[in-house]
Amino acid sequence: MVFFPKKPIFGRARKKEIPRGLWTKCPECGQLLYNKTLSDNFKVCQKCDHHFRLSAYERIESLLDAGSFREMYKNMASRDPLRFKGPSDYPNKIKRDQKATGLKEAAIVGEGCINAGRVAIGATDSRFIMGSMGSVVGEKITRLIEHADREKIPLVIVSGSGGGARMYEGMLSLMQMAKTSAALGRLNKNGGLFISVLTNPTMAGVMASFASLGDVIIAEPRALIGFTGPRVIQQTIKQELPEDFQSSEFLLEHGLIDMIVHRKDLKDTLSKLMGYLG
Repeated sequence: MVFFPKKPIFGRARKKEIPRGLWTKCPECGQLLYNKTLSDNFKVCQKCDHHFRLSAYERIESLLDAGSFREMYKNMASRDPLRFKGPSDYPNKIKRDQKATGLKEAAIVGEGCINAGRVAIGATDSRFIMGSMGSVVGEKITRLIEHADREKIPLVIVSGSGGGARMYEGMLSLMQMAKTSAALGRLNKNGGLFISVLTNPTMAGVMASFASLGDVIIAEPRALIGFTGPRVIQQTIKQELPEDFQSSEFLLEHGLIDMIVHRKDLKDTLSKLMGYLG
């Protein structure tokens, strides 16, 4: 028996595998974006200007001078006052979101510097139970407001919450709306400056309390901002809504917000406002 060597097959070069995690597809225009370039561009699509969502820590990093952030009340975590039962109980849901996000809760607060100017700053994160306002979120925001009042420094809160009051905590969650608003009332009475920054999404109890009470209210382009979703409103009032309803642009035109600022310009805009009004 004679064996013949296998002939080499030409023209069939093996396809080189592209490592995962290098590219992101823009949900607005479908453009493939190299992650390093996207990150360097403040996570804004270079083609259509779509603003990707940022985590709370990414928000802080994008706004504060490098190394200036001092986080406060970091280890505060929610309890289960109602012993809530459902498809998933409350403590397990908190643990899952803590593991997924690296956060203890849906808000981080602290102090830092914007272009060398001291500022009390907070940010909510929609990845953690939709950024809903439970007892801990309300307490952290309230303590941040009181810190700004004591230290006589400007206050900036960046809201990115698609959830309102956290149903797992019932009335205790609803009380946070009144508590944060009352603290802002005292800050305002004492001459403090509060700049509220609304990002996509800012909805429900967060929007109905501290997020809408800024001396100056800034929004990012094309952010979804409102109380309840447009579909629920349309079904309730039985009317067609404007195409851009609850967008930053619609709300600026109707006087609910003061300005729309591109993410790359936000730090300098805050610095100027703090200088003019602080």
